[in-house]
Amino acid sequence: MDNSRIKEILVPLDGSALAESVLPAVARLSKKIGGHVTFMHVIEQNPPEKVHGQRHLTRIDQAEKYLDSVASLPLFEGIPVNIHVHETGVRDVSQSISDHSEELGQDVIVMCTHGNSGLHDLLVGSIAQQVISLSATPVMLVNPSAERARTKPNFENFLVPLDGDPEHEHALKFATNLARLCSAQIHLTIAVPRFGTMSGELTAANRFLPGTTRRMMDMIVPDAKEYLVKVQTEIAKGGLEVTTSTSRGDPARAVTRSSRSVKADLIVIATHGKKGARPFWEGSVTPKIIRSSKIPVLLIPVREHEDEAA
Repeated sequence: MDNSRIKEILVPLDGSALAESVLPAVARLSKKIGGHVTFMHVIEQNPPEKVHGQRHLTRIDQAEKYLDSVASLPLFEGIPVNIHVHETGVRDVSQSISDHSEELGQDVIVMCTHGNSGLHDLLVGSIAQQVISLSATPVMLVNPSAERARTKPNFENFLVPLDGDPEHEHALKFATNLARLCSAQIHLTIAVPRFGTMSGELTAANRFLPGTTRRMMDMIVPDAKEYLVKVQTEIAKGGLEVTTSTSRGDPARAVTRSSRSVKADLIVIATHGKKGARPFWEGSVTPKIIRSSKIPVLLIPVREHEDEAA
């Protein structure tokens, strides 16, 4: 993926009002970056009669008519728009979306955060999660409740959580290029866990060496601040406005608090895709952020070949 080119936006739609909740964010983003939008629908094998309680698009002509109606909305006036219907019925919608993102040369996929189990399953097990695990294309997830709350992202203030892992800086590269296109500012943040809020191996050490673990966490804070200053200085050389913050406590809650504090309208996070059992931080932090966030979350896949090269 060429991080310097962010132009093509792919929007999979299933005909439901829930999926359409992404449209205001798509229109705003495309206008900010001067982008092109492709609305697509995948015809499924043995499709259900309804999706999210509404009539499902099961025929090619039906899907084309629907996508044309979406493309004709006043919201997209002046924006170059294409429609695409995958006519051959498929079993795996997620794989088809992933394949199309690469075949059509798309730079970002925008999807609603709904899953097979409804709104309570925002990411885990959803089509969006499967697309993230399959595709090298970044996926922007839009919370449908944000539209009902009239939360319109202007894409002017990006929050980028970091943890010092060079692999996760892949998200930062994409974020800085997108920020330049949007004339946005960036806020970098690191959350250092407190004693008792850690997971995995650190939790085991916490039980047996609590005093040592607490001191280790306290020692990390100055290092985190120094790391952020270095990253901030490097990004600022490109002319972007960059601010930083560190916090203590549960990473997911800290990121959500930071997004509200700095009035961010986009969170950009690296995710390991197929290594989804280890998303961003241990403890399934990314899904927690998505569930609690009212603003769009842009997930940048770190692919396996990038892991090996690191």
